[in-house]
Amino acid sequence: MSATVRPAAGRTLPDDVRHLLDDALEVYADDPAAVSRLRASRERLDEPLRVALAGRVKAGKSTLLNALVGERIAPTDAGECTRVVTWYRRGPVPRVVLHGVDGAHRPLPVRRVRGELRLELADAAVDQVERLVVDWPAAGLGTATLIDTPGISSLSVENSARTEAFIDAGDQVSGADAVLFLTRQFQPADLSFLAAVQQACGGLATTTLSVLSRADDAGGGQVDALIAAGQLARRTAEQPAVRALSANVLPVAGLMALGGRTLRHGDFVAFRALARADRSDVETMLLTADRFRRPEVPVDLSAEVRVGLVERFGLFGIRMAVALLRTGVGDAPTLADQLVARSGLGELQRLLAVQFTERGDQLKAATAMRLLERLLRERPVSGDGELWAGLEQARTASLDLMELDLLARTRSSDGPFPPDVREDAERLLGAHGSGVAARLGLGPEAGPAELRAAAAASLARWQAHAADPLARRATVDAAELLVQEAETLLLGLGADDDGEQVDAAESAAGLARPGA
Repeated sequence: MSATVRPAAGRTLPDDVRHLLDDALEVYADDPAAVSRLRASRERLDEPLRVALAGRVKAGKSTLLNALVGERIAPTDAGECTRVVTWYRRGPVPRVVLHGVDGAHRPLPVRRVRGELRLELADAAVDQVERLVVDWPAAGLGTATLIDTPGISSLSVENSARTEAFIDAGDQVSGADAVLFLTRQFQPADLSFLAAVQQACGGLATTTLSVLSRADDAGGGQVDALIAAGQLARRTAEQPAVRALSANVLPVAGLMALGGRTLRHGDFVAFRALARADRSDVETMLLTADRFRRPEVPVDLSAEVRVGLVERFGLFGIRMAVALLRTGVGDAPTLADQLVARSGLGELQRLLAVQFTERGDQLKAATAMRLLERLLRERPVSGDGELWAGLEQARTASLDLMELDLLARTRSSDGPFPPDVREDAERLLGAHGSGVAARLGLGPEAGPAELRAAAAASLARWQAHAADPLARRATVDAAELLVQEAETLLLGLGADDDGEQVDAAESAAGLARPGA
């Protein structure tokens, strides 16, 4: 019962948008500039979703990208390659290609040093590079192309400009379909950047997820640091200015997550030695990174090994690994899983799926429609009336698009729902997952009868909200859309255990759909 809920018949929104763009290419056949824009938008619909990682310098973008992929392929040092936009795509064999600002492409050598991919621009200057494209056979790149961007609000104006130009391409399609924004604490410049992202990516707050990076710093790096970071993230997410621009805010300890995903047997042996050593000696060593890396320590662990642990896991990751081993974790795979689970990466991956990849086709279609509307306004042409009509028809006929729009509006300061029903509304709109059970607030084990009962109860609740004479107009309109959502769920669930159709059961219970 986890399938995504969609109308059973007729074309999907992406299908409608493809046909619209094909028609637009014919209407604008004599306008080369318009044709170029339309072709780029049309091709984009059939490409993997593009998720850009953005944030300030040293926010941990490359580290988090590596953690998501499960391999160290994005450079994390301050080299020249961190100053250019770099795409990471799933490919059959490793390959790196430099795309120049002059349109030329040339391959670069693929080099790995101590398990890490090393990117070099050879003799190309940074300002001559439009982007690097890395193809890599990693499962973590199977659902989306991940794009690492230079830090915004950095001392280098050029670096910030590259990221801003990539996200907001003016009259062209944005380089990103969605953005994962990393920050340690929101600043006014961050909110301005997110506002630009929202406009570039279809005007929807649902296209941005925010991460409190290096979340272990929130609690001084102690093993309970992520609890404090989680509380901070929840308070931040409820700030009106942030809520209007980001679908969620969550804490992630990126270095520990990456360490867990790439943990080697040697790492496990080193952690086990620390866990078995005198507790007070180890705690003294772990007060600071400098102490832990000292040449002489009271634990039989070489300085080289300890330096490597700090680089790959950070002090927080080391403290967590030692604590887990002391409390009963007995093997390397379990330790790796526990480090990843406690880092916050798993929740981030879940939200990336729910907010982005499961809605990828709809997000790309929404952006394409916005680009087409802008083109029609800027460059009116004879015969564009049918295109305007097609746009309007696609908007009004697509529950997907109305759902995305309403989900975004629930997050604004003047959203349509009061606080006591907002969470229920967002859940039904798919904020916690697009499956039937997730929309109804049930577990994946829920059976057909339980799902039907929950769907009928949801329908009744939203019919009551839609009929409330004291509700403001915006709330009534939004509630009517949620009535449609609940009706779609009931229809999709089909007949009950006695073989009777859901709509007959609804009528008997006084829950008939409007107009039935």
